[in-house]
Amino acid sequence: MNKDWTGNRLSPFATLGASSHSQISREQHDYYATEPLAAEWLIKLETLSPSIWECAAGEKHISNVFENAGYNVWSTDLIDRGAGCEVLDFLQTTKTWDGDIITNPPYKHAQKFVEHALSLIPDGRKVCMFLKVLFLESQSRKELFEKYPPKTVWVSSKRLHCAKNGDFTFSEKSAMAYAWFVWEKGFCADTTVKWFN
Repeated sequence: MNKDWTGNRLSPFATLGASSHSQISREQHDYYATEPLAAEWLIKLETLSPSIWECAAGEKHISNVFENAGYNVWSTDLIDRGAGCEVLDFLQTTKTWDGDIITNPPYKHAQKFVEHALSLIPDGRKVCMFLKVLFLESQSRKELFEKYPPKTVWVSSKRLHCAKNGDFTFSEKSAMAYAWFVWEKGFCADTTVKWFN
């Protein structure tokens, strides 16, 4: 009998997007650029502050969408990728921001990005993080969600793409499901899950 399955013991983890089991080496600084369509959708879904801090801006794939839509955008990144972002270690900064913080953070530091972003903004402002739907699970993040429940989780019903090293021409389409996780500082009710796209 012929077998259809040609994977190995790591294949299920790679398919699910479990980074510690991936068959392909991850980018050194976890740089996976966001398909601009994701930012276009967020503008349709949420009422946002006129001032946006994109704190892991990479090559400004998200920033450019917001700038073109008329928002005042401050783009920073840990690495100078030649796109005109200010070089800044977001997790080390103590600068407060009277606006919204929106990004696709390095996934291995995503929880730290969420917590730190919430510490930098006043009540009523938003933190919007483009993350794998899998971010909803794990014991440590359960504590995060209990302390800081997202106001809305917007799940993309169609696959949106994140490109390793920002190379959308080389990267294959992803099997990964993504969502916009939206926190509004001071919100303390039940999270709403909605779908878009």
